[in-house]
Formats: sequence, structure tokens, C-alpha cells
Amino acid sequence: MLTEKAENQNETEDDIVDEIVEEEASETPAEEGEGGDEGGSGSGSDGGSGDGAPPEDDGDIEPISIEEEMKTSYLDYAMSVIVSRALPDVRDGLKPVHRRILFSMNENGYDYNKPYRKSARVVGDVIGKYHPHGDQSIYDALVRMEQEFSMRLPLLDGQGNFGSVDGDPPAAMRYTEVRMAKPAQALLEDIDRDTVDFQDNYDNSEREPVVLPARFPNLLVNGANGIAVGMATNVPPHNLGELIDATQALISQEEVTDEELLQIVPGPDFPTGALILGRNGSTSAVMTGRGSIVMRGRAAVEEIRKDREAIIITEIPYQVNKASMIEKIADLVRDKTIEGIADLRDESDRDGMRVVVELKRDAVAEVVLNQLYRYSQLQTSFGANMLALNNGRPQLMNLRQMLEAFIAFREEVVTRRSKFELNKARDRAHVLVGLAIAVTNIDEVIALIRKAPSPQEARSQLMGRAWPASDVAELVALIDDPLHRVADDGTYRLSEAQARAILELRLQRLTAMGRDEIGDELKTLGEQIADLLDILRSRARVMTIIQEDLTAIKEEFATPRRSEYVEDDGEVDDESLIPQEDMVVTVSHAGYIKRVPLSTYRAQRRGGKGRAGMSTKDEDFVSRIFVANTHQPVLFFSTTGIVYKMKVWKLPAGSPQSKGKALVNLLPLDEGETIADIMALPSDEESWADLNVMFATSFGNVRRNDLSDFVQINRNGKIAMKPSEGERIIGVETCNEDDDVLLTSSSGRAIRFPVDKVRVFRSRNSTGVRGIKLDEGASVISLAILRHSDATPAERTTYLKQAAAIRRAAAGDDNEIEDVSLDEDAEATEEVALSSERYAEMGGKEQFILAVSENGYGKRSSAYEYRVSGRGGKGIIAMTLSERNGELIAAFPVEESDQIMLVTNNGTLIRCPVDDIRVAGRNTQGVTIFKTDDDAKVVSVAHLGEASDEDENDAEEAIDVTEETTIDGSGDVAPDAADGDNAADESGEES
Repeated sequence: MLTEKAENQNETEDDIVDEIVEEEASETPAEEGEGGDEGGSGSGSDGGSGDGAPPEDDGDIEPISIEEEMKTSYLDYAMSVIVSRALPDVRDGLKPVHRRILFSMNENGYDYNKPYRKSARVVGDVIGKYHPHGDQSIYDALVRMEQEFSMRLPLLDGQGNFGSVDGDPPAAMRYTEVRMAKPAQALLEDIDRDTVDFQDNYDNSEREPVVLPARFPNLLVNGANGIAVGMATNVPPHNLGELIDATQALISQEEVTDEELLQIVPGPDFPTGALILGRNGSTSAVMTGRGSIVMRGRAAVEEIRKDREAIIITEIPYQVNKASMIEKIADLVRDKTIEGIADLRDESDRDGMRVVVELKRDAVAEVVLNQLYRYSQLQTSFGANMLALNNGRPQLMNLRQMLEAFIAFREEVVTRRSKFELNKARDRAHVLVGLAIAVTNIDEVIALIRKAPSPQEARSQLMGRAWPASDVAELVALIDDPLHRVADDGTYRLSEAQARAILELRLQRLTAMGRDEIGDELKTLGEQIADLLDILRSRARVMTIIQEDLTAIKEEFATPRRSEYVEDDGEVDDESLIPQEDMVVTVSHAGYIKRVPLSTYRAQRRGGKGRAGMSTKDEDFVSRIFVANTHQPVLFFSTTGIVYKMKVWKLPAGSPQSKGKALVNLLPLDEGETIADIMALPSDEESWADLNVMFATSFGNVRRNDLSDFVQINRNGKIAMKPSEGERIIGVETCNEDDDVLLTSSSGRAIRFPVDKVRVFRSRNSTGVRGIKLDEGASVISLAILRHSDATPAERTTYLKQAAAIRRAAAGDDNEIEDVSLDEDAEATEEVALSSERYAEMGGKEQFILAVSENGYGKRSSAYEYRVSGRGGKGIIAMTLSERNGELIAAFPVEESDQIMLVTNNGTLIRCPVDDIRVAGRNTQGVTIFKTDDDAKVVSVAHLGEASDEDENDAEEAIDVTEETTIDGSGDVAPDAADGDNAADESGEES
């Protein structure tokens, strides 16, 4: 019965059963049925109460508890799976099926130097003799031992299709052929020398080894994985040479620290190579037997043709299906999880792996590669769980424990082999001693044999006589066998084996040469026996032999490490891969955007014609330009009042002549929704908490919000404003309460008022309060933030006149310049005396407002000319407009070292230093800074910041930076600062 079988298990199995019972078996006792047979019919039916009592039986049926039966049967099954199927033995690193395959092939002589044999024949032999399970499971085990991408040191040598790293199934076993590889011979060597125990097979018709006498730690070299009952194992493969070095260190040194062991074996070495990120996971696996090892495929960026790069993958992580990985990457591209991939193809061949991920022109290779690591199987982890059978018990073992178990096993193997060879040598020497005695007493032996009536009698007489043995006493002593000694009187009695050998002795051995051969062989055997006895009596000799065996294995089979360690935690942020670089971001009227390195553009002096701009299609032109660092976040404000966020490096890269990429393909814009304005947030994130965002609309409304309202923006955007019909956002700037707001209208008027005149709105739905009262037909064209000035009108008047006189003198200009005035309403203009300190102080705080008209006229005016007033007024003149200079299109503060970029509606761009533009009063028309064609108008002016040294050196050289784009029906974008959101008015005060 099963119950009796469970009770008769050995102590080791009982221990395992106890562990499984604790984890999985219920401890609830079975309830016994109450009451007896009420029917008494004996028919086998339930006789009565229905309480589950067993029926009365006739003696052939034994009632048992269903709970006990289920527990016993389950534990028997669990024991079978754990010990006999799923877990490898720590000594040879093999599961029973692998061990049986190798042993069967060895018995049939399918050696590495013999012809290949059909795999079906091997599988049939294994099933018939040792492993009564499915043929497919045996074939799968056989195939894995042949695969170079699965085994660090393949144990079988196959011919035919044995599968691939793409997950292709192997050919049917009737087609493939196989033989043992040379390393497998090292696992089976000396198996015929009583080095391991044997056991009966499943039907007691054959004997099979319990374990193979492995000469190297195969479990660690090739790894193993399996799922048992209540436990699983996943041992990573390691480098053979490193393992042998570590084993020899454990043998030769008294104490090897864990740190020293890690220096020798840093961790796994996978058959597929690839990279191992960091050492924490490997160190944990080596030290504790458990650890998560992060693996990353080996990839490099190559230029495959002009302006096109590709990521070339040459190695993939262990146990990753290459075809599945490529399919997954394609899915990621299709779902737009990874962008920037133009093509994906597998160019692998017999020379090696080569997966080509071709990139789009504007893709950043390092970022795409990092995304491949993050989202695909190009980077994965190996969960090491080094569980193995040690003395028949499943045990979680670290590297040291596994190597020590292997050393102990090899010590046992060498000892048993030495005993076997000693016994064999003694048996042979024993026979030779008998022959030597017979040759010494040949006449008496021959006479005895001639007189004997039968061979049996002759054998008995030879054994019954004490033969003189003084001549062979020295040879007998060499045998060193306590069972065979020369008696004190110098005689020796022959054993049955010796007597048989004498009777079978050939006459040729009786010659002098034959006698010498016997003596020489005995001496050789004596030396061999002495050496074997020394081995058995000295553990140091045993260890030396183990080390010599390991050295021979290393010299024959060790290969360089394939997996490379890199000091990386595997978590790389895309942005960290992008170098910080200033970019010129351009947006076209049709809604196309791109970024171009600022270094591409070089300065040209004021009044230059630029390079001839290429003709544009469908009247598209660049309508917005700004300069930002690659790591700066950019806010995109749409015409429907939604704000989106994106880092500059994520914008499509391009050349000055390229079109860029449509914003509708970058942002989740609804139908009819276009981008109205773009704002780059400050690079210093610590300053964001103290900053506000000021909105200005084309209708003259302004609104102030905390910058924090727009820092956290998800991919689908966030409501920034709900504009009124026909209203749009013309500018969005960051500010604080100490600043002033400068609004400029297309009619040439401007108003300046303190930021704190606009309260902080908590809502993002309103359009704010009135900032400027517009002339009929006019609209606000620019928003600027100025530093607040505490100078009085008299001080500003005096300072402006003195500064103008100094500039005239420095320029050698004797002509009078236009009068400077604070406003046309005759604000107090009396002069006051300014001390040199006050003059210097005001000079240090002075800002200049650059004003540019659509016909290419511009000027710089001191911000002191723009008085601070209340918001909501009509403002003062910012530029005198006429038919000659056209409408005002831009006004913003600049520094003398800055540069500006002007763009016309036909696509011509020119970069100009600010110091080339004349300083003049605000109530003037300005000077020509850009010579436009008759049908051309300046539509956008961008502030580029300070000029670089390269710009200064090449100031006379201009580069064509025009582009050709096409309208895609995305809608209009207003000149300068792009278009803004329409906004609904919220009641506000006017001044």
C-alpha cells in the first residue's frame, strides 16, 4: 500500500517530506464517521445515516482516510519530481534524464571521435533501458545539451537542425544525428572503475549510475533550470577557467575569503555573451545563491550611409528569443512607445548575429538605444536561484558550497578509483607471484601436474603444498597485501587463482625471457601499488591529483569570458544621454518644428541682404524662433487653450534647410487645434517656485498664474486658458512681483505697468484682466518682462540726455538726435543734478527695448523712456509708424552683446548683432536693419542671446538658413511669438 510505502522511505526522504508537509499539506485531522451499518444488507450501498461511514466489506476492501491517502500520494509524487526529475545533482550538475542520455551513449560507444548516430536511436535506447517517459521530453533534453546558445560547454555534438536562438524548433529526431562531445567524456571518465554507485533501472534489468564521476563542476559551468513541487532552481552558467581557478584556490589555500573568491569568479558567464550591468546581482548570487543579474545585449551605433545611423545588435541576453525580441521591438514602434526607428531587419548569418535597427534622420541614437533597453528584451534579468540536490536533499547553495561539494565528491571519486586500481594491481600481482613460484620450482610443478589424474586434482595438490618462496619473498613484499604473506619458514601456499594461472601457463613463459618478464611486471606492479597506497594514505596526494585533473581540463576546454561586466545600474534616464547644447528652435507657419544647433548660424552685419531665400510652397514661412538648451522643458500653448510640455532634445533635429516635423505628429492635438505660442521654461529649476507666468492675449488682456500650475503636465496636455472667439495668446513669459510688464501693440503704442497690478489667478479658465486699451483695428503683438525701476521722471530725463550726449561724442556724431521724452503728455521733464554714483547706478540697471517693424526698420530705446503706469491705459508711443516702416511687429528687451534673428514671409533669415542697431528715442521711426524685397515682410524676430567667439570671428560670413515647407491646413500662426490662445474676458480694473 501507498501508506506502507511512505513509512518505509529512508531518513533523507522523510526529512524532505516533512518540509513539504509543512508548506503544502493540511494539518486538519480526518473526521471519523459515527454510527454503524443500519441496513446490514452487505450489498455495498450506504447502509444508513448518510454521515459518510464506510460500507461493510467482506474482507477484500480496507477502509482508509481520503485525507491521508491524498497526502501520501501527493508526497510520493512530490518526492519523485524533486529527487528524480526536476533538480540537478550538485556533484555532476545533471538531472536524471541528462545523466541517462550520456550514460546510454557512452555504453553504446557514441564517442566524440566516432560516427554520428541517429537521435531517434539514442532516444529509443534511453527510453527502453533507463527513462520510461515521453520520447519528446528526452529528445528536448538531448537537443539542449547540443545547443551552443544554451550551454556554456555543450556536452553533445549534433549534425542537423538542433534549433536556433530564434526559437526555431529542432528537426524531428529521425533526421538529426548526434554523438558525445569531448567534454562529456570528462564527465564519464573512470565510470568503469567503481568510482560511483550504481542502481537498478526501473525494471531491474539494467544497472545505471547514481551520479557521473564528473571531472569539472558541470552544474556551475552549464547551469540548470527546473521547476519541482514547492521549489524551483535556476543556476546561471559560469566560465570554466574561472571556476577551476576558484576550485584550486579552495584546495590549495587554507582559507579563501568571499572577496577573494569574487575576484576569481565575479559572476556568471553566459553562452550568448552580452553585458552584465553592475555587480550587486552577481555578488548576491555568488554569496547567497540568490540574486537578480541584469543582462543587456551588446549594441553599437554605426553610420550606414550619409546622414543615417543604425543600432547594430550583435549579442542578446541569455535565454532571449531573438525573433520574439525583434517582433516586440516592432510592436513598440507601431504603438509609438519608441519613436525614431525607420526600419528593422535581421541580417544574422553563419558568421554571427547582426540585428539592424535603422534610425530616422532626426532620431538620437543613444536615446533610442536606451528605450530599447527599457522596453524590449534587449535588457532583461536572470533570477539566480541556485538550488540543487546535495546528499539527496534539495539545498540552496552559494558558489563556495557548490565548489566544496564538488571537491568532496572528486575526493571520493579519486579515492574509490585508487582503491579499484589497487585491488586490480594486487590481483594481478597475486597471480604473478604464483607464476614466479611455479617458474622457480618448475621441475616439481611439472612432475606434480603429470602425476595428477585431473586438472582439479592438480589444482588441489598445487594449493595443498607449501612451496619454497625465499626467492620471491621480496616480490611478495612489494604487493603489501596482508592476506598474502610468505610464512616465517620461507614457504608460500598458493591460492586457487594462482593455481589456475599456473595450470593455464604457456610453455613459452618458462623461458629465461618469460621468467624475466614476470619479474619485471611484478616490480612495476609493486611500484604502482606503493603509489596507490600512498595516495590512499595521504589526503594531500588526493588533492594534488584533483588539481592536476582540473588543470588538464582547463587547458583543454577553457575559453575566454564572453559576458562583460559594466559598471551600470541599468536605469539610465534618456535625458542623461543628451549633451547640453544650445538649439535654435524654429516653428513654421504651417506648423512644422525642428531644432538646429545654434553653432550652425553665423552672424552678419546690420543692413546685409542675407543669402537668397528659397522660394516657399503655399506661402509657408518660419513664424517663431527661440533659443533653448537641449535639457530645457518647452511649453506649447494651443489655440484651444491647452498647454503641452516637451523637452527640447525630444524635438526633431534638422538642418537649416530641412522642413522639420509637423507638430500634429508630436503632440496629441485635436482636429482643428494648432499651436499658438511656445515658451521655454528657465533652466534653473530651483527658481520655478518663485516665478509666475504672465499671459497676454491679442485683445490686450493679461493674466498671472503660478509657474507651478504648468510644471506637471501629462502627455495629453493641460488646460491653460479658455479664449474668447477670435482672441489668441500672443505671449507667455515668466516673471516675479518685482518686474514690470511691457505690452506693445501693432499700432506702435506700448504700456508698462508693475506685475503686481495683476493678481495671481488660481483658475486657468479665465482670460484675465485688461492690460492695454487698443486702438481700433490694433492688436497686441508682443509681451515683455522688464526689471522695475525706482528712478523718478526727473532723474530719467536727466540720465537720458546725458547718456545720449555721451553716445554722440563716442560716435563722433555732431548732428542732433531726436529729442528724448518720457511721454507725449508732457510728463514732468525738469532736470536734476545726478551724482556720478547715481548715474553709474542707473546705467548699470538700464535696459534697452528693441523695436522692429515689418519693413525691416528697427531701433533700440532706453527702457527709462517707458514710464510705469497703471494697467488698462492706451499707453505711449513705442515707434513712430509710417508707410515707410510699416506696422510694428516686435518689441522686447535686449543686451548690447545679444544677437537677433529676423525672418521674412518668403523664408529668408538673417542673424544680426544688436550692437549694430542704433540707439534712438522711442518716438522715432528707427533705421534699416534688414533690406527686404518689395513683396517681403518681416514676420518674426527672435532674441538669440550673446554672440559666441566663433560668431565674432566669422561676423562677415552668412549662411543660408532658409527652409521650404508646405501648409498642411493646420491654421494661421501670428507673426512674432507665434499665435496665441483665444481667451474669454474676466472683469478687471482699468487705469
